[in-house]
Amino acid sequence: MKIHVLLASAALLASPAVFAEDDLCAINLQEIENNMATNTVTLGEPARSQVEELTQKAKQAQQAGDKEACIAHSTKALQELKGPGSSGSGGTSGSGSGAGQ
Repeated sequence: MKIHVLLASAALLASPAVFAEDDLCAINLQEIENNMATNTVTLGEPARSQVEELTQKAKQAQQAGDKEACIAHSTKALQELKGPGSSGSGGTSGSGSGAGQ
């Protein structure tokens, strides 16, 4: 009896994470669509093509049930929409080593 309660509790605790991944994938795709509608003028051609390609990959992953890939591709597309330097890698790693000597 204790094992069944333990398994049921574990299943209930794990289920919100699964639903959160579904929601994040869908939320990212919706945000991409909204941004593409408003940023069509300001988004340059190389970036636009990359966003469209990443969005297609995200939608394909979503249809295939691969939530992690959908989130990864849609997040990259959102970072591209926000512009350069939005991915968190501003190129400052190692800038404090020996500077000014």
